[in-house]
Amino acid sequence: MAMMNGYTNQANKYKEQQVLSATPEEVLLLLYDGAIRFLLIAKKGMEANDIEKSHNNLIKTQNIITEFMVTLDFEVGGETAQNLYNLYEYLHYRLVQANLKKDVTMVDEVLDHLRSLKKTWQEAIQIAGKERTQDRSDLPLPKDGEPHDPPSYTA
Repeated sequence: MAMMNGYTNQANKYKEQQVLSATPEEVLLLLYDGAIRFLLIAKKGMEANDIEKSHNNLIKTQNIITEFMVTLDFEVGGETAQNLYNLYEYLHYRLVQANLKKDVTMVDEVLDHLRSLKKTWQEAIQIAGKERTQDRSDLPLPKDGEPHDPPSYTA
């Protein structure tokens, strides 16, 4: 048992470090992974008639979806941010209903949406990364033999 606790502590430390050193894009994907994992656990809890397990994991997923909602930037995202907000609000509502009714089909519906959204975000992050790389490759490189000194600023 002590060995298992040591392993669990190490795993938790690793997860914490992973989150602390992650880019915002990586954190977003980690949150999607967590939401999907919690829903799978909630679904198993429902199927086993373990009300506490299903409830706790549905609440964890609701909290993640709420985090998605409150971190949207409507000034930058405009209509897309509003559409995402509306979708997240709907998913949150479905999870509340799933929790009240202990309805696995509602959980499956939210799971499908979250998996699709995660895949879409992965593709968007990949495209944005390629564009950033392309933007940097357009910068002129120093000619061979020339020193690459930063500009000096004098008053």
